[in-house]
Amino acid sequence: MKNKLTKDEKSILKRFESGKLKRIKGAQKETRRYKEYAAYTLSKPRNINIRLSQKTFRKIKAVAVRKGLPYQTFISSLIHQYSDKE
Repeated sequence: MKNKLTKDEKSILKRFESGKLKRIKGAQKETRRYKEYAAYTLSKPRNINIRLSQKTFRKIKAVAVRKGLPYQTFISSLIHQYSDKE
């Protein structure tokens, strides 16, 4: 999926590609700092709400008990396993 650039973004890209933009002092430090921010933001657990039928919820809780896991941890692991396959 391509994002459309605004007029300002196109201008910045044009200057970058022509070599007219120069690194500022301390750019590497700032880059590392913002990469850390991004990594933290992407790694933070998120809360979600889902609706399940009572029957499905009971089945999931029963499987979690058999596996010795809290049901929320079990549901999270199921979602994680599925998303890793995609």
